[in-house]
Amino acid sequence: MTWNDFYQRKNAIRAVLDHAGEDPAAPLDPALVPAAATVFADRDELLRALHHKWNRSLTGRVDIGIEDADADPRGDRVEAVSNAWRRTTSDNPVLRRILDSHADEPAIAGLLRQERRTLALAAGLAEPHEPIEEIDRVGHAFMNLLRTSAPQATARRRSPLSQLRRLIPTR
Repeated sequence: MTWNDFYQRKNAIRAVLDHAGEDPAAPLDPALVPAAATVFADRDELLRALHHKWNRSLTGRVDIGIEDADADPRGDRVEAVSNAWRRTTSDNPVLRRILDSHADEPAIAGLLRQERRTLALAAGLAEPHEPIEEIDRVGHAFMNLLRTSAPQATARRRSPLSQLRRLIPTR
């Protein structure tokens, strides 16, 4: 992929998200967004690219949250992963809505299952040696809890390293 290709994909994804934000009822179709029609062969390829964008943002925040939680004697991995997911969702509501509304499509269904397993493992709710079906079950329950529960009303004081990392853009 050349730099030109990279920027075309980035601009196409931005155009798709803008289009979906303006018209939430519109179907996800690269043909409806000229910039996307020239970059993505079909909706499946677009969905995978959208998930990749989501996953980059989420995993970066999860990694930072886990590092901060492990460095703090009072740190809580479940809270760190929950906050990372909620913050990523809050910062990318249109992207999350698209992924959720297409969750059953084969193009990303496996990617979303992997995301749930990753969150369960990162939060310490499951162990890598457990059967994949069990990790899936735990990840699914954790994701449902994340979607339905409100964030904690009182936030703990963040470490200076965590505060510094919040200043670094994740996009």
